[in-house]
Amino acid sequence: MTYTEALDYLYTQLPMYQRQGAAAMKKDLTNIRRLCAALGHPERRFPSIHLAGTNGKGTTAHLIAAALQVEGLRVGLYTSPHYKDFRERIKLDGGLLPKRRVSRFVEQHRALFAEIQPSFFEITVALAFQYFAEAAVDIAVIETGLGGRLDSTNVLDPLVSVITNISFDHQQFLGDTLPAIAGEKAGIIKPGRPVVIGEHQSETDPVFVRTAAESAAPLTFAQDDWAVTLLDTDLARSTYAVRYRGRLVLERLSVELFGNFQAKNMQTALAALRTLEDTRFDFVLRPQRLHAAWGNLRTRVGYQGRWQLLGRDPLVLTDSAHNAAGLRLAMQQLAAVRRGRLHLVLGFVNDKDLDRVFPLLPTDAAYYFARPDIPRGLATEDLIAAAARAGIVGRGYRSVRRALAAARRKAAAADTIYVGGSTFVVAEVI
Repeated sequence: MTYTEALDYLYTQLPMYQRQGAAAMKKDLTNIRRLCAALGHPERRFPSIHLAGTNGKGTTAHLIAAALQVEGLRVGLYTSPHYKDFRERIKLDGGLLPKRRVSRFVEQHRALFAEIQPSFFEITVALAFQYFAEAAVDIAVIETGLGGRLDSTNVLDPLVSVITNISFDHQQFLGDTLPAIAGEKAGIIKPGRPVVIGEHQSETDPVFVRTAAESAAPLTFAQDDWAVTLLDTDLARSTYAVRYRGRLVLERLSVELFGNFQAKNMQTALAALRTLEDTRFDFVLRPQRLHAAWGNLRTRVGYQGRWQLLGRDPLVLTDSAHNAAGLRLAMQQLAAVRRGRLHLVLGFVNDKDLDRVFPLLPTDAAYYFARPDIPRGLATEDLIAAAARAGIVGRGYRSVRRALAAARRKAAAADTIYVGGSTFVVAEVI
Protein backbone atom coordinates (compact mmCIF):
# COMPACT_ATOMS: atom_id res chain seq x y z
CA MET A 1 0.00 0.00 0.00
CA THR A 2 1.34 3.44 -0.91
CA TYR A 3 1.09 6.51 1.30
CA THR A 4 -1.48 8.01 -1.07
CA GLU A 5 -3.59 4.86 -0.90
CA ALA A 6 -3.36 4.86 2.90
CA LEU A 7 -4.54 8.48 3.06
CA ASP A 8 -7.38 7.72 0.67
CA TYR A 9 -8.47 4.92 2.98
CA LEU A 10 -8.27 7.12 6.07
CA TYR A 11 -10.12 10.03 4.49
CA THR A 12 -12.79 8.22 2.51
CA GLN A 13 -13.46 4.92 4.26
CA LEU A 14 -13.62 6.10 7.86
CA PRO A 15 -15.95 8.42 9.75
CA MET A 16 -14.06 11.72 10.14
CA TYR A 17 -15.41 14.42 12.45
CA GLN A 18 -13.37 17.24 10.93
CA ARG A 19 -15.07 16.65 7.60
CA GLN A 20 -18.46 15.16 8.48
CA GLY A 21 -19.33 16.48 11.93
CA ALA A 22 -21.53 14.71 14.48
CA ALA A 23 -22.15 11.63 12.30
CA ALA A 24 -18.50 10.64 12.78
CA MET A 25 -18.45 11.01 16.55
CA LYS A 26 -17.94 7.99 18.79
CA LYS A 27 -19.68 8.25 22.15
CA ASP A 28 -17.34 6.11 24.26
CA LEU A 29 -13.80 4.73 24.50
CA THR A 30 -14.63 1.17 23.47
CA ASN A 31 -13.01 1.30 20.04
CA ILE A 32 -9.77 2.95 21.10
CA ARG A 33 -9.43 0.51 23.99
CA ARG A 34 -9.88 -2.42 21.63
CA LEU A 35 -7.37 -0.94 19.18
CA CYS A 36 -4.79 -0.34 21.90
CA ALA A 37 -5.28 -3.84 23.30
CA ALA A 38 -4.78 -5.39 19.85
CA LEU A 39 -1.59 -3.35 19.42
CA GLY A 40 -0.16 -4.45 22.75
CA HIS A 41 -1.15 -1.33 24.68
CA PRO A 42 1.35 1.17 23.26
CA GLU A 43 -0.25 3.96 25.34
CA ARG A 44 1.30 2.35 28.43
CA ARG A 45 4.84 2.30 27.04
CA PHE A 46 5.77 5.98 27.24
CA PRO A 47 5.31 8.81 29.77
CA SER A 48 2.98 11.60 28.68
CA ILE A 49 1.51 15.03 29.32
CA HIS A 50 -2.17 15.23 28.36
CA LEU A 51 -3.83 18.53 27.37
CA ALA A 52 -7.46 19.59 27.04
CA GLY A 53 -9.21 22.96 26.94
CA THR A 54 -11.34 25.09 24.66
CA ASN A 55 -8.62 27.39 23.32
CA GLY A 56 -4.83 27.49 23.40
CA LYS A 57 -4.15 23.79 23.94
CA GLY A 58 -2.38 23.37 20.59
CA THR A 59 -0.05 26.30 21.23
CA THR A 60 0.55 25.17 24.80
CA ALA A 61 1.37 21.65 23.59
CA HIS A 62 3.93 23.02 21.12
CA LEU A 63 5.49 25.21 23.83
CA ILE A 64 5.82 22.25 26.20
CA ALA A 65 7.27 19.99 23.50
CA ALA A 66 9.86 22.58 22.47
CA ALA A 67 10.98 23.11 26.07
CA LEU A 68 11.41 19.37 26.56
CA GLN A 69 13.31 18.96 23.28
CA VAL A 70 16.01 21.50 24.14
CA GLU A 71 16.82 19.44 27.21
CA GLY A 72 17.86 16.60 24.92
CA LEU A 73 14.75 14.51 25.42
CA ARG A 74 13.17 12.47 22.64
CA VAL A 75 9.70 14.05 22.42
CA GLY A 76 6.55 12.90 20.67
CA LEU A 77 3.86 15.47 19.89
CA TYR A 78 0.27 14.67 18.91
CA THR A 79 -2.08 17.50 17.88
CA SER A 80 -5.13 17.91 15.68
CA PRO A 81 -6.41 18.78 13.20
CA HIS A 82 -3.69 19.22 10.59
CA TYR A 83 -3.38 22.08 8.11
CA LYS A 84 -1.68 20.79 4.96
CA ASP A 85 -0.18 17.40 5.71
CA PHE A 86 -1.79 14.56 7.68
CA ARG A 87 1.59 13.85 9.27
CA GLU A 88 1.54 17.22 11.08
CA ARG A 89 -0.59 15.44 13.69
CA ILE A 90 2.21 13.11 14.76
CA LYS A 91 5.73 14.48 15.23
CA LEU A 92 8.93 13.22 16.75
CA ASP A 93 11.37 15.93 17.85
CA GLY A 94 9.56 18.32 15.52
CA GLY A 95 9.86 16.04 12.48
CA LEU A 96 6.80 14.69 10.67
CA LEU A 97 5.76 11.07 10.91
CA PRO A 98 7.40 9.19 7.99
CA LYS A 99 5.02 8.38 5.14
CA ARG A 100 5.99 4.72 5.24
CA ARG A 101 4.86 4.46 8.85
CA VAL A 102 1.38 5.60 7.82
CA SER A 103 1.03 3.22 4.88
CA ARG A 104 2.49 0.28 6.80
CA PHE A 105 0.19 0.83 9.78
CA VAL A 106 -2.94 0.97 7.61
CA GLU A 107 -1.85 -2.01 5.49
CA GLN A 108 -1.00 -4.19 8.51
CA HIS A 109 -4.21 -3.50 10.42
CA ARG A 110 -6.99 -3.19 7.85
CA ALA A 111 -8.55 -6.45 9.00
CA LEU A 112 -8.54 -5.14 12.58
CA PHE A 113 -10.17 -1.91 11.43
CA ALA A 114 -12.83 -3.85 9.54
CA GLU A 115 -13.62 -5.75 12.73
CA ILE A 116 -13.68 -2.80 15.14
CA GLN A 117 -15.05 -0.13 12.76
CA PRO A 118 -13.12 2.75 14.32
CA SER A 119 -13.27 6.40 13.30
CA PHE A 120 -10.53 8.35 11.54
CA PHE A 121 -9.57 9.97 14.83
CA GLU A 122 -9.41 6.67 16.71
CA ILE A 123 -7.07 5.17 14.12
CA THR A 124 -4.93 8.30 14.12
CA VAL A 125 -4.59 8.21 17.91
CA ALA A 126 -3.68 4.51 17.83
CA LEU A 127 -1.09 5.19 15.12
CA ALA A 128 0.46 7.98 17.21
CA PHE A 129 0.61 5.82 20.32
CA GLN A 130 2.25 2.94 18.48
CA TYR A 131 4.75 5.24 16.76
CA PHE A 132 5.77 6.89 20.02
CA ALA A 133 6.08 3.54 21.77
CA GLU A 134 8.21 2.00 19.01
CA ALA A 135 10.35 5.15 18.81
CA ALA A 136 10.97 4.84 22.57
CA VAL A 137 10.20 8.50 23.19
CA ASP A 138 11.25 9.88 26.53
CA ILE A 139 7.89 11.64 26.78
CA ALA A 140 4.91 12.46 24.56
CA VAL A 141 2.77 15.61 24.62
CA ILE A 142 -0.77 14.63 23.66
CA GLU A 143 -3.58 17.07 22.82
CA THR A 144 -7.20 15.98 23.03
CA GLY A 145 -9.30 16.34 19.93
CA LEU A 146 -12.66 17.33 21.41
CA GLY A 147 -13.70 17.44 25.05
CA GLY A 148 -11.76 15.15 27.34
CA ARG A 149 -13.74 12.49 29.16
CA LEU A 150 -14.72 10.59 26.00
CA ASP A 151 -11.87 11.75 23.78
CA SER A 152 -9.90 8.87 22.25
CA THR A 153 -6.67 10.15 23.78
CA ASN A 154 -8.15 9.64 27.25
CA VAL A 155 -6.87 6.10 27.62
CA LEU A 156 -3.58 7.62 28.77
CA ASP A 157 -2.37 7.69 32.35
CA PRO A 158 -0.27 10.86 32.06
CA LEU A 159 2.34 12.24 34.39
CA VAL A 160 0.55 15.60 34.24
CA SER A 161 -2.88 16.65 33.00
CA VAL A 162 -3.34 20.19 31.65
CA ILE A 163 -6.59 22.10 31.01
CA THR A 164 -6.01 25.50 29.41
CA ASN A 165 -9.39 27.23 29.77
CA ILE A 166 -13.13 26.77 29.26
CA SER A 167 -15.48 28.60 26.91
CA PHE A 168 -18.38 27.77 24.63
CA ASP A 169 -17.63 25.41 21.73
CA HIS A 170 -19.07 22.08 20.59
CA GLN A 171 -22.04 22.50 22.93
CA GLN A 172 -23.92 19.71 21.15
CA PHE A 173 -21.36 17.26 22.57
CA LEU A 174 -20.05 18.91 25.72
CA GLY A 175 -23.02 20.73 27.22
CA ASP A 176 -24.46 24.22 27.02
CA THR A 177 -23.11 25.68 30.26
CA LEU A 178 -19.51 26.40 31.23
CA PRO A 179 -19.63 24.05 34.26
CA ALA A 180 -20.94 21.24 32.05
CA ILE A 181 -18.17 21.81 29.50
CA ALA A 182 -15.62 21.95 32.32
CA GLY A 183 -16.93 18.64 33.60
CA GLU A 184 -16.20 17.02 30.25
CA LYS A 185 -12.70 18.53 30.08
CA ALA A 186 -12.06 17.51 33.71
CA GLY A 187 -12.49 13.91 32.56
CA ILE A 188 -8.76 13.83 31.76
CA ILE A 189 -7.89 14.25 35.46
CA LYS A 190 -6.51 10.93 36.71
CA PRO A 191 -6.23 9.54 40.25
CA GLY A 192 -3.11 10.78 41.97
CA ARG A 193 -1.79 12.58 38.88
CA PRO A 194 -1.21 16.33 39.17
CA VAL A 195 -3.36 18.66 37.09
CA VAL A 196 -2.62 22.19 35.88
CA ILE A 197 -5.46 24.61 35.06
CA GLY A 198 -4.41 27.51 32.87
CA GLU A 199 -6.88 30.18 34.03
CA HIS A 200 -9.12 30.93 36.97
CA GLN A 201 -12.79 31.17 35.93
CA SER A 202 -15.46 31.66 38.57
CA GLU A 203 -17.95 29.31 36.90
CA THR A 204 -15.52 26.46 36.30
CA ASP A 205 -13.03 26.59 39.20
CA PRO A 206 -15.37 24.64 41.52
CA VAL A 207 -15.64 21.84 38.94
CA PHE A 208 -11.88 21.41 38.78
CA VAL A 209 -11.37 21.75 42.53
CA ARG A 210 -14.03 19.12 43.21
CA THR A 211 -12.83 16.68 40.53
CA ALA A 212 -9.19 17.00 41.59
CA ALA A 213 -10.14 16.41 45.22
CA GLU A 214 -12.21 13.34 44.32
CA SER A 215 -9.24 11.97 42.36
CA ALA A 216 -6.62 12.95 44.97
CA ALA A 217 -4.94 14.82 42.12
CA PRO A 218 -2.69 17.74 43.19
CA LEU A 219 -4.15 20.90 41.61
CA THR A 220 -2.30 23.99 40.36
CA PHE A 221 -3.70 27.12 38.72
CA ALA A 222 -0.99 28.42 36.41
CA GLN A 223 -1.73 32.10 36.89
CA ASP A 224 -1.25 31.80 40.66
CA ASP A 225 2.45 31.08 40.21
CA TRP A 226 3.46 32.43 36.81
CA ALA A 227 3.12 35.89 35.28
CA VAL A 228 4.16 36.50 31.68
CA THR A 229 4.00 40.13 30.52
CA LEU A 230 4.26 41.35 26.93
CA LEU A 231 6.97 43.98 26.48
CA ASP A 232 6.97 44.46 22.70
CA THR A 233 6.11 42.72 19.44
CA ASP A 234 6.85 43.07 15.73
CA LEU A 235 4.17 40.65 14.42
CA ALA A 236 6.70 37.84 13.89
CA ARG A 237 8.28 37.79 17.36
CA SER A 238 7.34 39.04 20.80
CA THR A 239 9.34 39.79 23.92
CA TYR A 240 8.01 38.96 27.38
CA ALA A 241 9.07 39.30 30.99
CA VAL A 242 8.58 36.12 33.03
CA ARG A 243 7.98 36.00 36.80
CA TYR A 244 7.56 33.03 39.09
CA ARG A 245 5.76 33.73 42.36
CA GLY A 246 6.62 37.41 41.98
CA ARG A 247 10.33 36.86 41.27
CA LEU A 248 11.69 37.94 37.90
CA VAL A 249 13.25 34.87 36.26
CA LEU A 250 13.57 36.15 32.68
CA GLU A 251 13.86 39.87 32.04
CA ARG A 252 13.44 39.62 28.26
CA LEU A 253 12.35 36.37 26.62
CA SER A 254 12.11 36.59 22.82
CA VAL A 255 9.52 34.14 21.50
CA GLU A 256 8.46 33.21 17.98
CA LEU A 257 4.85 34.04 18.82
CA PHE A 258 2.61 37.04 18.32
CA GLY A 259 0.11 38.55 20.70
CA ASN A 260 -0.56 39.55 24.27
CA PHE A 261 -2.97 36.62 24.70
CA GLN A 262 -0.09 34.18 24.16
CA ALA A 263 1.08 35.07 27.66
CA LYS A 264 -1.66 32.82 29.07
CA ASN A 265 -0.46 29.90 26.96
CA MET A 266 3.11 30.43 28.14
CA GLN A 267 1.99 30.62 31.78
CA THR A 268 0.16 27.32 31.36
CA ALA A 269 3.15 25.68 29.67
CA LEU A 270 5.50 26.90 32.39
CA ALA A 271 3.22 25.60 35.13
CA ALA A 272 2.98 22.22 33.39
CA LEU A 273 6.76 21.99 33.04
CA ARG A 274 7.33 22.95 36.66
CA THR A 275 4.75 20.37 37.74
CA LEU A 276 6.49 17.74 35.61
CA GLU A 277 9.71 18.60 37.43
CA ASP A 278 7.97 17.70 40.70
CA THR A 279 7.14 14.19 39.47
CA ARG A 280 9.63 11.36 39.31
CA PHE A 281 10.34 12.15 35.66
CA ASP A 282 13.94 13.21 34.98
CA PHE A 283 13.45 16.84 33.99
CA VAL A 284 14.46 20.20 35.44
CA LEU A 285 12.90 23.43 34.18
CA ARG A 286 15.74 25.85 33.43
CA PRO A 287 14.17 29.16 32.36
CA GLN A 288 17.30 30.32 30.51
CA ARG A 289 16.86 27.38 28.13
CA LEU A 290 13.54 28.83 26.98
CA HIS A 291 15.42 31.30 24.78
CA ALA A 292 16.49 28.35 22.62
CA ALA A 293 13.21 26.47 22.98
CA TRP A 294 10.69 29.19 22.21
CA GLY A 295 12.87 31.56 20.23
CA ASN A 296 12.61 29.21 17.22
CA LEU A 297 9.24 27.63 17.86
CA ARG A 298 8.11 27.33 14.23
CA THR A 299 11.18 25.48 13.04
CA ARG A 300 11.76 23.48 16.23
CA VAL A 301 8.29 21.93 16.49
CA GLY A 302 6.57 22.92 13.24
CA TYR A 303 4.30 25.51 14.84
CA GLN A 304 2.07 27.17 12.25
CA GLY A 305 -1.36 28.60 11.51
CA ARG A 306 -1.62 30.74 14.63
CA TRP A 307 -1.20 34.46 13.99
CA GLN A 308 0.93 33.70 10.99
CA LEU A 309 2.21 36.61 8.94
CA LEU A 310 1.45 36.19 5.23
CA GLY A 311 2.37 39.64 3.92
CA ARG A 312 3.26 43.18 4.96
CA ASP A 313 2.00 45.55 2.20
CA PRO A 314 -0.86 45.18 2.89
CA LEU A 315 -0.45 43.53 6.26
CA VAL A 316 -1.93 40.01 5.97
CA LEU A 317 -2.44 37.88 9.08
CA THR A 318 -4.13 34.52 9.52
CA ASP A 319 -5.19 32.78 12.71
CA SER A 320 -7.04 29.62 13.72
CA ALA A 321 -9.40 31.14 16.31
CA HIS A 322 -12.78 29.58 15.56
CA ASN A 323 -15.17 30.14 18.47
CA ALA A 324 -16.52 33.16 20.31
CA ALA A 325 -13.88 33.22 23.05
CA GLY A 326 -10.99 32.76 20.62
CA LEU A 327 -12.30 35.32 18.16
CA ARG A 328 -12.90 37.85 20.93
CA LEU A 329 -9.20 37.67 21.80
CA ALA A 330 -8.26 37.72 18.13
CA MET A 331 -10.27 40.88 17.47
CA GLN A 332 -8.76 42.57 20.52
CA GLN A 333 -5.29 41.73 19.25
CA LEU A 334 -6.16 42.79 15.73
CA ALA A 335 -7.45 46.16 16.97
CA ALA A 336 -4.06 46.76 18.59
CA VAL A 337 -2.03 46.17 15.43
CA ARG A 338 -4.31 47.00 12.51
CA ARG A 339 -3.39 49.81 10.19
CA GLY A 340 -5.50 51.47 7.53
CA ARG A 341 -8.79 49.86 6.62
CA LEU A 342 -9.52 46.36 7.93
CA HIS A 343 -10.52 43.55 5.54
CA LEU A 344 -11.83 40.30 7.08
CA VAL A 345 -11.79 37.07 5.07
CA LEU A 346 -13.94 34.60 6.99
CA GLY A 347 -15.32 31.09 6.74
CA PHE A 348 -16.74 28.72 9.35
CA VAL A 349 -17.82 25.15 9.79
CA ASN A 350 -21.52 24.49 10.17
CA ASP A 351 -21.69 23.79 13.91
CA LYS A 352 -20.46 27.17 15.18
CA ASP A 353 -22.78 29.51 17.08
CA LEU A 354 -22.39 32.52 14.81
CA ASP A 355 -24.94 34.53 16.77
CA ARG A 356 -22.27 34.62 19.50
CA VAL A 357 -19.46 35.35 17.04
CA PHE A 358 -20.66 38.17 14.79
CA PRO A 359 -21.42 40.69 17.57
CA LEU A 360 -17.71 40.47 18.44
CA LEU A 361 -16.56 41.55 14.99
CA PRO A 362 -15.85 45.17 13.98
CA THR A 363 -18.54 46.99 12.03
CA ASP A 364 -16.08 49.21 10.15
CA ALA A 365 -14.38 46.37 8.23
CA ALA A 366 -14.89 45.08 4.70
CA TYR A 367 -16.06 41.45 4.72
CA TYR A 368 -15.26 38.62 2.31
CA PHE A 369 -17.07 35.32 2.98
CA ALA A 370 -16.30 31.83 1.68
CA ARG A 371 -17.01 28.21 2.54
CA PRO A 372 -14.05 26.14 3.76
CA ASP A 373 -13.35 23.31 1.33
CA ILE A 374 -14.67 20.48 3.50
CA PRO A 375 -18.14 18.88 3.64
CA ARG A 376 -18.72 20.44 7.06
CA GLY A 377 -18.02 23.93 5.73
CA LEU A 378 -20.85 26.43 6.23
CA ALA A 379 -22.43 27.48 2.93
CA THR A 380 -21.52 31.02 1.92
CA GLU A 381 -25.16 32.10 1.67
CA ASP A 382 -25.79 30.90 5.24
CA LEU A 383 -22.74 32.81 6.42
CA ILE A 384 -23.96 35.98 4.71
CA ALA A 385 -27.37 35.56 6.36
CA ALA A 386 -25.81 35.08 9.81
CA ALA A 387 -23.71 38.21 9.31
CA ALA A 388 -26.77 40.19 8.24
CA ARG A 389 -28.50 39.35 11.54
CA ALA A 390 -25.69 41.25 13.26
CA GLY A 391 -25.86 44.14 10.81
CA ILE A 392 -22.74 43.06 8.92
CA VAL A 393 -22.73 43.10 5.13
CA GLY A 394 -20.18 41.23 3.04
CA ARG A 395 -19.72 39.58 -0.31
CA GLY A 396 -19.50 35.83 -0.90
CA TYR A 397 -16.81 34.06 -2.95
CA ARG A 398 -16.46 30.57 -4.41
CA SER A 399 -13.40 29.72 -2.34
CA VAL A 400 -11.25 31.05 0.48
CA ARG A 401 -8.42 31.69 -1.97
CA ARG A 402 -10.71 33.76 -4.20
CA ALA A 403 -11.93 35.71 -1.19
CA LEU A 404 -8.36 36.48 -0.13
CA ALA A 405 -7.44 37.45 -3.69
CA ALA A 406 -10.37 39.87 -3.75
CA ALA A 407 -9.30 41.37 -0.43
CA ARG A 408 -5.75 41.82 -1.72
CA ARG A 409 -7.06 43.58 -4.84
CA LYS A 410 -9.22 45.97 -2.85
CA ALA A 411 -6.83 46.65 0.00
CA ALA A 412 -4.37 49.51 -0.13
CA ALA A 413 -0.74 48.84 0.77
CA ALA A 414 -1.36 50.50 4.14
CA ASP A 415 -4.40 48.32 4.98
CA THR A 416 -4.79 45.16 7.06
CA ILE A 417 -6.25 41.79 5.99
CA TYR A 418 -7.21 39.10 8.50
CA VAL A 419 -8.04 35.54 7.37
CA GLY A 420 -9.75 33.21 9.82
CA GLY A 421 -12.86 31.69 11.36
CA SER A 422 -11.69 28.08 11.06
CA THR A 423 -8.56 25.96 11.01
CA PHE A 424 -9.72 24.82 7.57
CA VAL A 425 -9.82 28.40 6.29
CA VAL A 426 -6.25 28.92 7.49
CA ALA A 427 -5.17 25.67 5.84
CA GLU A 428 -6.22 27.02 2.44
CA VAL A 429 -3.98 30.10 2.62
CA ILE A 430 -0.77 29.13 4.45
